[in-house]
Order: sequence, then C-alpha cells, then structure tokens
Amino acid sequence: MKTVKVGLLGIGNVGSGTYKALEMNSAAIEKSAGVHLEIVRILNRRPEAKRAVDVPKEKYTADPYEIINDPEIQIIVEVMGGVEPATTYMADALKTGKHVVTANKAALAVNGKMLQQLAMDHHVMLRFEASVGGGIPIINAVADPLVSNQYDEVLGILNGTTNYILTKMTENGADYAEVLKDAQAKGLAEADPTADVEGHDVANKLSILISLLFGKQVLPQDIPTQGITSVSGLDINYATEFGYRIKLIAHARKENGRLICSVEPTLLPLSHPMAAVSNEFNAVFVRGNAVDELMFYGKGAGPLPTGSAVLGDVIDIANCIAKGAAFDVQPLLHYDSDLEVIGEGMAQYYLRLTAVDQPGVLGNIASTFAKHDIGLKSVMQRAGINDKKTSVPLIFIIYETEYKTLMSALDEIREKNFAKSIDAVMRVQER
Repeated sequence: MKTVKVGLLGIGNVGSGTYKALEMNSAAIEKSAGVHLEIVRILNRRPEAKRAVDVPKEKYTADPYEIINDPEIQIIVEVMGGVEPATTYMADALKTGKHVVTANKAALAVNGKMLQQLAMDHHVMLRFEASVGGGIPIINAVADPLVSNQYDEVLGILNGTTNYILTKMTENGADYAEVLKDAQAKGLAEADPTADVEGHDVANKLSILISLLFGKQVLPQDIPTQGITSVSGLDINYATEFGYRIKLIAHARKENGRLICSVEPTLLPLSHPMAAVSNEFNAVFVRGNAVDELMFYGKGAGPLPTGSAVLGDVIDIANCIAKGAAFDVQPLLHYDSDLEVIGEGMAQYYLRLTAVDQPGVLGNIASTFAKHDIGLKSVMQRAGINDKKTSVPLIFIIYETEYKTLMSALDEIREKNFAKSIDAVMRVQER
C-alpha cells in the first residue's frame, strides 16, 4: 500500500480536528482509499500551548520551510488562517511541486486566482472544500457531480456564530449583547467576534462561491456587507408577526448579464427551507438550470466537521497520486465571466421607522415612497413608545426597488422630519 506523507501548517482548532479525524478513521481510510496517510511534520510556533490532540513532539517544527522544502512530503495542509503569511506559504509550497489543501477562506477570497494559477503552472492540485461550509460538502458538489448546471442563484447561512446568536434572540427574546456573551462562554464566538458579527467572514466565503458558481472574481471588500449588530429584538418580533425569520444571508444572483450580491440580515419566509436552519448549523441553497433547487445542510464549523472536509481533500489527492493521475484533476476556481457586478440590485425591504405621532404623518411617508415609485406591500403601526406618546413605530415591507432609490426616499423622509429615526432596513427574500 502506498504511503503519502503530509505536512500540516497549523495545529489550532482546524489543524487539531484534521489530525484527530485521521487518527479516528485511519483504518477505514486505508480500506476504502487504498492509501496510507501519514502526517509527518506540523508547524507549531507555540509548543508550550495546550493542544486538543496528543502529538509526538518530534513531529513539531517552528519553521514552515522545514515542511515546505521536505522532498518526502507531497501534500501541504494549510490551516493557519489569515491572509498572510498563509498565502506566501501556500504559494511557495505550490512552487516546489507540492499539492495544497486549505480551509483558509480569507486567503482564497483575496488570492485564489494567483494560487490557482501557480497550481496549474506547476501541475499540482489546490483543494479547499473546508473553506466555505466547514463539514458541508458544497465545493466539490457544485464543481463535480453538478458541474453540468448553469447556476442562477445561491443563498447561504455561512457563519455558525451569527446564526446561533439570531436563533437564540428569536427563541428566547434575549438581546444581542446577552446572547453574544453566552456564545463566547460556549466557545461558539471568538473573544473578538468582529469578523463574524460584522459579516466579513461570510463575505470571504461568498467571494469563493461566486467564483465557483458564476465564474467571476468579486473581492470581499467589493461585496456590500452588513452584520447583525444592528438587529434588535423588536425587528425579530415584527418579522415573526409578518411571517418571517431573520438570518444573516450571503446572496448572489445572476440576472440579465448582471451579478447581484450582498451579505446582510435578511427576512426569509417561514416556508423557505433555510428559515429553519438554527443554532450553529449552516446551509447553502442553490438554484441550477438543470437540477433546480438544492440545499446542503450541516455543521459549518468546529474542529472535527471542518477537519473532516480537509481530510476528504487530502484523501482525494492521495488517491490521484497513488494512481498517477493527480495532474489530471484541475483546480476548481474560475474567473472567466463578463458579468457586470452591481451590488444589491432590486429587492424587497423591511423598514422600521420611529415617526412623529401626528395626524397625516403616515400618509406623508406613504406619499414620499410613492413619489419614488416604491410600493407598500405591508404596513404595521404600533402604539406610541414614550410616556407623552409623541413617537410611534411604523413598520413597512415594500415591493422591489433599487437600494439607492430606497435610500433617496428615506433621506427625504428624514429631511422633512416625518420620521425621528430610521431604525432598521433589511432585505426580504421571498423565494
């Protein structure tokens, strides 16, 4: 049986999960794949740190180039995270003729094009199943068995932290700060949760999905992105009354030669399959012209689910090496589309305003929307919200309009003092 030697760059959560998954399933892997995988060297720059796995000390090194330049190692697994130095290490590994497996969405979103070109130039493979959905097998599914499809749309719940927070706010009526503290105590949120709660992590993942499904490079910073920190319990309650759940949704849609994309809190109807995705679970929903609608669901994060996806890529490459066919499997990212990227595009929106409680104000607001060709689908007015009853919450769901048109209408409403504040603006996804 052929032995394929592997080098691991990083032994944090994902690295530990990858190592443990191999330990747990090595006999089954050998039986089904016909190769013996051996992780022979591991980059560990903090040898004093307590790790989730028991690794022989002789496998550790503090020098990444002891792994990258080792002639016996054929596959490099990069699980460090961050754009640099991870990108440089992956690039140098590819240049030495080593195959690379990564879970690094940030590095791929920014530098995937360059890394893929290096893989092609040096006749090696770059694989990244774990970079988008953790343990959800979305990457290889859309690029292999479903490759015959032309994709029209993708929706994703792609961050377990934010989905957990929104789930608990919905189920328990708790506020954002309280649930965040709970998520941190349970290890579901980082001490600094900014990348998750502000949507940056999801924007990286959507960037990768766009290249896979639509053949277009859209850098994360060019995707309109809004996190969940402004979502209040009031909005969750009002959305429920209208028959919706609020989720942080990565969305991209191809329409008339244009690409619409965004990451933002979104109201999904209760009938939508993604509305029921709860806690730290993730899901990806795609529409293809042949397969129609598909949803992939599972744990999108965690050491073992993500490590399992990493190891799946390693096994695929090892199989190809054993068969002498590794160079026949091409990288999956592509950037050949001439789609015009336009950001949010047309959408329905949920709005919550604090209005002046005077006769005619609701009519004036409705007239302002009409002036901007914005139709009102639903309107809800609540009782005054202070002791003197001088303010009243108004909640609207409006028909499809351009985001910039909506902003112009809301600016006019502010300028004419019909509303004391615009408290919430969120996309509504009907299907």
